[in-house]
Amino acid sequence: MRRDFAIAIVASVLVCAAQAKPFRWASQGDPQTIDPHSQNELLTNSVNGQMYETLVNRGKNLEIVPVLATEWKQVDPLTWRFTLRQGVKFHDGTPFTADDVLFSVQRASQGTSQIRVYAQALGKPVKIDDHTVEFKLTEPNPILLEHATLVQVMSKQWCVKHRVEKPLDFSAREESYASTHANGTGPYVLKSREPDVKTVLVRNPNWWGKPEGNVTEVTYLSIKSDATRVSALIAGNIDLILDPPPQDVPRLKKQAGIRVIEGTENRIIFFGFDQARDQLLYSDVKGKNPFKDRRVREAVYRAIDIEALRRVTMRGQAAPTGGITPSVLASNPDAEKRLPFDGALAKKLLAEAGYPNGFGFTLDCPNNRYINDEQICVAVSGMLAKIGLKVRVNAQPRAIYFARMPKRDTSAYMLGWGGAITDAETTFTPVLHSPDAKGRGDWNWGSYQNKRLDELIDAQRVESDPAKRKKLIAEALAEHNAQIHHVPLHRQVIPWAMRENIRAVHRADNWVETQWVYVD
Repeated sequence: MRRDFAIAIVASVLVCAAQAKPFRWASQGDPQTIDPHSQNELLTNSVNGQMYETLVNRGKNLEIVPVLATEWKQVDPLTWRFTLRQGVKFHDGTPFTADDVLFSVQRASQGTSQIRVYAQALGKPVKIDDHTVEFKLTEPNPILLEHATLVQVMSKQWCVKHRVEKPLDFSAREESYASTHANGTGPYVLKSREPDVKTVLVRNPNWWGKPEGNVTEVTYLSIKSDATRVSALIAGNIDLILDPPPQDVPRLKKQAGIRVIEGTENRIIFFGFDQARDQLLYSDVKGKNPFKDRRVREAVYRAIDIEALRRVTMRGQAAPTGGITPSVLASNPDAEKRLPFDGALAKKLLAEAGYPNGFGFTLDCPNNRYINDEQICVAVSGMLAKIGLKVRVNAQPRAIYFARMPKRDTSAYMLGWGGAITDAETTFTPVLHSPDAKGRGDWNWGSYQNKRLDELIDAQRVESDPAKRKKLIAEALAEHNAQIHHVPLHRQVIPWAMRENIRAVHRADNWVETQWVYVD
């Protein structure tokens, strides 16, 4: 009897081993923290999004789908009601209730949260009963559902127990229990976390949903070196790389055992400038700030040979634009028009601004966040040298970069902005609005003030009439572009390279949803 039992156990283990499907994927960076409200950065959000869930989220075509909320309706212009999914439990077995929604929205609205502007846009959450929540607004929000996709829900009980009621302050290098531990309701549970090395997740056996894929264990690896990442894929040591270097994409397309799928990402890459200080922090110009002068910003814009950047640096893996929104769907033909490359005019503009011999400054860039980010900055520095601008490129790992830049410790910088939302509002308020210390303009690292732009942004945010709102958005884009508060470059093209036995859903927000991944 005992022997038969032992045989049965062995057979069971063998069957489970045969069914177990590990999935290993990698990119050049690493999630900045496991605290889901601290940092608003795509890779961080997407890895955390396998463990933590939102009221509503995105389907395979970026459509809104129910998750922790099963139904919702707008009761009146200032009230939304959500019916919560019943029978859901956090990874530690705690039941999910309305109290967790209220707590999470309030937690995400605090000053140390980089998603506070989105959480605050939901209004005040009010508990109706354990499975019903209403959001009371002070002003209409025509894209409330879009904002609801961005606030991941935490367990109030767990956060209180571990003293993480407040999002950690990433810029201050703060660490907390939530830095390396998680307790969500999602399809995967955090098994281990080694910052800058790997993050391992295992399937949640008690998840309320049903996975479409067959992945039982997920290992995310941070591999900074392009060559090492590509070699690991070809050797079969990893299954998918999120960011194959553009120069290697043609070779990977021909490589036996490898598939490449690609598309344009909802992400705009651009440069910004300190337009607030009377003297730049990092420049050889003393006593004044050249970037306060629109002519200087236009000179930088005109000096960039965008086609050379697309063709040589990006190997064609970029869509140049004059727009500032991540998606062209939020823009219009006039806003997309790019100022022509014109080195002679750029020199003339610099001379008119009082810098006939140019000047020097530091350009801050990440070196493991966007596709060819450091290479782009180096290439542009060479272009700017032709008009007399002596640029020192300061390229830093993303963990250092995104801790430093919110402090406005910069004179000029690179930033990318995007995600699943195609509406202009989620760029306008956090990135283009003047900073107000309450969430608006948190990502306006140049700290410029533009009263007319603010008025247009604030008006479109609460306008419910689609035609009127479209007009306000167009006017806001025109005002931003006329002042050249940022210099746009391109929208990223995002190829994923994977082993041929991997089936994954390639979305325009560059989000790897592992419960959809199937390993043959």
